[in-house]
Amino acid sequence: RSLLGRLLAPLVVAVGAIVKFGAFFLKFFGIFLAVGGYALIWGWSFAIGVVLLILVHELGHYIEARREGLDPQLPVFLPFLGAYVALRNMRFDPWVNAKVSLAGPVTGGVGAVGCLVAAESLDSDLLRALAYTGFLLNLINLAPIGILDGGHVLRSWRILRAGGGASTPAVARRRANLVAIASIATAVALVAGMVAAHVPQDRL
Repeated sequence: RSLLGRLLAPLVVAVGAIVKFGAFFLKFFGIFLAVGGYALIWGWSFAIGVVLLILVHELGHYIEARREGLDPQLPVFLPFLGAYVALRNMRFDPWVNAKVSLAGPVTGGVGAVGCLVAAESLDSDLLRALAYTGFLLNLINLAPIGILDGGHVLRSWRILRAGGGASTPAVARRRANLVAIASIATAVALVAGMVAAHVPQDRL
């Protein structure tokens, strides 16, 4: 019983701290938990690379939100689920929402391009794999479903296409066209990046 008590005491304290300071733990330690979780599957090098690529994606949302005059929180990581940037006191604006939502995949794609350029320079299959993964994750995020970035973009596009969310219906529809073009162009660029970063099986 004494041994059991010594083992349980620190566990109870740790659980209590997590319950009490849950938001703090998620915000400041989530990224480390994410690295550790991914490392269990793919190893430390790949795990760190994936988490950094996710961070670049989320910083895209964060920077664009700040540029639009919003009040975003720093990225919070949820191991195996990705990450998110919370926006405080935001009144829904379809045009702003579309730009903030698209900023993540665009910036994430740029991060993947950086990995690909470094991979070609160093002839590194690890960096190629990270580049391919970065392109793929950002392309998946553009899928027009649910809470993904593409889902937010689709919701904004529908409002703008219907003539709402702008000073005049004509301005709204013009913005809807820009959102559609930017979304399709980003998706095409990410697919092209995947093709460029793909490592044929006979090279593995």
